[in-house]
Amino acid sequence: MSLLRNLNRALTATTGLQVRRAPAPASTAAPVGPKTPPGPSGKRPAPRYRCPDDLALDRLLRRPVFIMSPVRSGSTLLRMLLNTHSRLHSPHELHIRRLEVGYGTRLSERAMDALDLSRGDLEHLLWDRVMHRELAASGKDFIVEKTPSNAFAYRRIRDCWPDARFVFLLRHPASIARSWHEADPGKRTADEAAVDALRYMQAVDNARKGLTGGHTVRYEELTADPEGKLRGLCSFLGVDFEPSMLDYGERDGTQVLKGLGDWRDKIRTGSVQADRPLPTGDDVPEVLRPMCVAWGYDA
Repeated sequence: MSLLRNLNRALTATTGLQVRRAPAPASTAAPVGPKTPPGPSGKRPAPRYRCPDDLALDRLLRRPVFIMSPVRSGSTLLRMLLNTHSRLHSPHELHIRRLEVGYGTRLSERAMDALDLSRGDLEHLLWDRVMHRELAASGKDFIVEKTPSNAFAYRRIRDCWPDARFVFLLRHPASIARSWHEADPGKRTADEAAVDALRYMQAVDNARKGLTGGHTVRYEELTADPEGKLRGLCSFLGVDFEPSMLDYGERDGTQVLKGLGDWRDKIRTGSVQADRPLPTGDDVPEVLRPMCVAWGYDA
């Protein structure tokens, strides 16, 4: 929050803009075009987003990596393994799409319009700066971001970084639902967990269909053959495999933060643990069967 406060002070002093967290950001990009006036309710229309033609001008970050995965699919394990690489920095979940830019005055909005910068463009600049700052502080070459909800906004991420690379992490849908229920059994029943987790699975499935040139990793295969799967992933990312990746070891408290990824005992062991047996038969909720078939887990 201190970063946002400092950024707000600077923006307010120069342009009247302020940055705030979005309560419910749009998951898809609006087409480029003229702005429309507010509707009868007085609510402002969704911002327009543009894909910058000149990355050298609009972006500091180069070739960021995004892990598109449902909740409870092993994304924290994968990012911890990748973070041990000498060239890859994979911090805790950043939730950048939850950052939104708002106008403090009508003059500030007019000023940005005169620069051909929509609200969506300004948000993209903010996202890029935050992630570039994190990467620069690490001293590494590429950043890997793994927030599961990014799958709902894959189009915006693609538009923000046209050179971004995408890794799709899959897991048996029934295993995801069971783990999601076990993560907080008092919050949701097993059936509710299955329905809620399915939203993330569908978002990842849409991203797999809407993005080209990505790399797919299955959690079950990663835990069974971590070296083989990491070698394949490193090849996709254009970096050499490093044997030290197989044992991410103990990390300081900033590596595993509650609410920003998995923080339980299994991930804290510092090494890859075997996955539970695959669900079969009646262990698979009916609502998840179509996704099991789509992802190749058809019993």
